[in-house]
Formats: sequence, structure tokens, C-alpha cells
Amino acid sequence: MSDDILSIFPVEPQWQPEHDAVERVVSLVEKLVPGAGHGGGVELNVRWHDAVTFVDCGSNLETISCPLCQAAIDTQWWSDALTDRYDGGFTALTVDVPCCGGTTSLDALDYDWPVGFARFEIAIWNPERAWFSEDELAALADGLGHPVKQIRAHL
Repeated sequence: MSDDILSIFPVEPQWQPEHDAVERVVSLVEKLVPGAGHGGGVELNVRWHDAVTFVDCGSNLETISCPLCQAAIDTQWWSDALTDRYDGGFTALTVDVPCCGGTTSLDALDYDWPVGFARFEIAIWNPERAWFSEDELAALADGLGHPVKQIRAHL
């Protein structure tokens, strides 16, 4: 059996919202996602992490490219870069990319299927919808008090 997860999290990896803002946003998510909350079949997980964590797209990830020169990034190099920063809680996301030697961030690489880094996340398991619209994302960001990203994972 497989699962799909639609996650929203702050654009700034270190940022975390206040608890009352999260309560408002969870209420909004429950309105936007059929079956969420109140005994529905969709599960919501709200997570505050002590350190920045990687929010991945599971098997949806197809390619990674350099934002500086647009060259393809080798997945083994990328995996090694993630592993090197994992133990430190992703406190530093800066990398020198192998393609052009430029300096960028793991968070700024071009991922075909988005990924990200965050200390706060709302994960919606099997949401019965694809993505939030731009207007919905703006409303969620307004509720949290910070711009948000969305990731769709397939496990």
C-alpha cells in the first residue's frame, strides 16, 4: 500500500509559528481538505522539530539541477551533501555545486518535484486532492504569519 502526503511548511527553514496560529491554520486545512479532522479518513500531523529537517517528496523526485548553471546534479553527490549536513541539524545548507563550482544552498537547488527544509510542518496524509492553489497557500501563510511552501510526497 502506498501513501501520499501533502505538506506545508515555512519558506524560511528555521522559522516556527506560534501555537495559536497553528490552531487557526489547522482549522483552515480541515476546511480545504475533504475528510480532514473530526474523524475523517485524512490524517493531519503537526510537527515542531528541534532542528531543521528535510521534507522530501518521496518517490516523486525525478531530477535535481543547479540554479546557477542549470546543469543536472548527480544524485549521489546530493545524497552525500544531505548526509554531511544531517548530523548538524541542517544548520548550514550552503554547498559548492560540482557542476560550475558556484556556491548556493541545498534549499535553492532546482528539484523536479519540490523538496524543502523546515523546523515546522503540517503533513496531510492521503489528502484526496493534489495541491493547494496560490490563493489557498496565501491564506495558509496569512494564518501562520509567514510565507509557506508545499511538498507532495509519494511513499
